[in-house]
Amino acid sequence: MSDLRIRHATASDIDTVLRFWRHAAEGTSISDDHDGVARLLARDPEALLLAVRDGVLAGTVIAGYDGWRCSAYRLAVHPDHRRRGIATALLEAAERRFAALGGRRVDAMVLEANERAHDTWAATGYHREDHWRRWVKPL
Repeated sequence: MSDLRIRHATASDIDTVLRFWRHAAEGTSISDDHDGVARLLARDPEALLLAVRDGVLAGTVIAGYDGWRCSAYRLAVHPDHRRRGIATALLEAAERRFAALGGRRVDAMVLEANERAHDTWAATGYHREDHWRRWVKPL
């Protein structure tokens, strides 16, 4: 894992990240566009973490903190780089960020149908809370 580098995304990474998500991430988000990611980076420049190996984007996670909740979104690892500890390294970096900011618990948005992701989250110590349901309203 010594050749893996975790860093914050910058505005120059936005198009690369969007292409990466189309290939490596399961599902899409209403914010998966240039303006959406640019707003995220403008509001919280350290929220989008990138895992880079040999100069190539291998994984992402958004580690968002609003002062109340720690939220993990868009954990994705390129199919050619899976099962090599990249998701674990990204989540560890996100958790360090949250702890440094005073966070107490991480919530993760995980697609119900993405069973491979369920295994990844469970292997890193997360568990499903069935008594909560997400309610949404697009703006």
